[in-house]
Amino acid sequence: MTMKISDLINITGGRLENEPQVQAIESATVFPSKVETGDLFFAARSEDIPTAVERGAYTVIHEGERPRNLDEEIAWIAVDSVKEAAFKLLRYVMLRKEADLVLLRPHEESFLRMILTHKGNVTFLPREWTKAFETILNSDQHLFVGSDRELLETITPEPEHLGEPAEGQMISDTLFRSTFKVHGYIYQQKEMAPFHLDHLLQVVAFCDRKELPYSLDKLRYTRHFQPLFVDANLGSVPKGASDRVVIFVDNIGDIVQAREYVRFQSSWAKSIVLTPPRTKVENVDRPYWFETPEEAKEILKKAHFNYAFVYSLDKELLKEMREEATLF
Repeated sequence: MTMKISDLINITGGRLENEPQVQAIESATVFPSKVETGDLFFAARSEDIPTAVERGAYTVIHEGERPRNLDEEIAWIAVDSVKEAAFKLLRYVMLRKEADLVLLRPHEESFLRMILTHKGNVTFLPREWTKAFETILNSDQHLFVGSDRELLETITPEPEHLGEPAEGQMISDTLFRSTFKVHGYIYQQKEMAPFHLDHLLQVVAFCDRKELPYSLDKLRYTRHFQPLFVDANLGSVPKGASDRVVIFVDNIGDIVQAREYVRFQSSWAKSIVLTPPRTKVENVDRPYWFETPEEAKEILKKAHFNYAFVYSLDKELLKEMREEATLF
């Protein structure tokens, strides 16, 4: 990415503060540890500037007053916001690459990661802006996806969205198993909540349009909806071996849809909802509030339930519970 300093200033809207010898840069980074001789360094943190200069940065884009005791041969460019300047450069780079940027909903991103058979065809963007900047700038890929709306709309005001879903329909289902048809093929008893099918069908259609190879054979629960069946003593048991299940959910929407499903399919069932304090859940007047995982454990030990929806509890706790083969 060779670029003249004058072009860099025009793109980022920066102000050149000195008269350096350097006229162009070869590459750019926001991480001082990755700086190589001739690079442009975006100083997201001012304390990183000395390291970047020591490693050979030819140009530094920074906020505020620049260090006065550093090399005057370096091009010092002042901006109001380093992050904004970095993304102005990124937008320019993406236009040159003719790259596509696609905004996914969190469920769509999870399914896309799950079903792709060659993930090298797509670049998933980190949520941290410095890492996302570095990923796009140094990638040869032309298809980037992410679920952080604010981040993607900072890169481009109108990121692409998934379009119409693929042809498909539900054949039979329980809350935890789904049999469905996609493109004429039947997939039996997959570990998927039935109300996630629409997300899956949109991802399938996206893969079809972009000619991305995928497989639905190994579908499993996403991180958004993870059930753990338990016995009367809250010990972990195989799926379907008990009428008591704790469901770890990371979004309110899934709780609402799952409770609606239970209400129509299992009207006899008792469901409870556990959330952090002051969390509002539609049609739940009295959720159980917990401030710590320990409080959530005690609630589950004492409460009567068939379905317990636990919102926003550390996923590491679920991993620990499964490894120990007991609930908590």
